[in-house]
Amino acid sequence: MAKKEKVKRLFRSKKDRVIAGVCAGIGEYSNMDPVVVRLLWVLGTLVSMGVGVLVYIIAWIIVPER
Repeated sequence: MAKKEKVKRLFRSKKDRVIAGVCAGIGEYSNMDPVVVRLLWVLGTLVSMGVGVLVYIIAWIIVPER
């Protein structure tokens, strides 16, 4: 009998959300502190002249909630 592996999936967080839980979900998925993910997201948004906001909205729509 083959051993069944647990598949890791990305979900928006319900417990540690600020806006939609996208950054907290990414933090849970990658075993990082959600605050670090949020800071990196803000930095990336500033460097890319606002593209991060559009990507966040798309992730909000696409990534399912846990």
